[in-house]
Amino acid sequence: MTITASELNIIQAAIDILDKHFNEKTHTFTEPALVKNYLRLTMGTLEREHFVCLFLDSQHRLIIRDTVSIGTIDAAPIYSRVVVQQALKYNAAAVIFAHNHPSGVGEPSRADRAITERLVNALALVDIRVLDHLVVGHPDVVSFAERGWL
Repeated sequence: MTITASELNIIQAAIDILDKHFNEKTHTFTEPALVKNYLRLTMGTLEREHFVCLFLDSQHRLIIRDTVSIGTIDAAPIYSRVVVQQALKYNAAAVIFAHNHPSGVGEPSRADRAITERLVNALALVDIRVLDHLVVGHPDVVSFAERGWL
């Protein structure tokens, strides 16, 4: 299916609205559906795997969205050390992880669960909470928190 120019304009307008909403310092990340939609729009059609950290302050307001790794069509290397360094750099109190599956299948792999556990443990050492890890397929977005994995 080919996306038309007018459809691309609509998608970009939706992304701009969500970006504005998330960049307002009064917005807290308490609406999982909104976060899922934002990630679906911004990551759902990427051709390579991207691993993103949404670094949050103590009130769960967005400090910065940081792409910490870009990989291939089926993997992106994630290093705990890099994620911890970035979290400390931004003075984050919490983080939400997200990565896409270019295949379109949103189901997390064993490797996804393993890296999440490693990151949770590494960040816990410096008192930074992991609120969720979202795997973005198309059209599905799977939440580790909603599945009780965090």
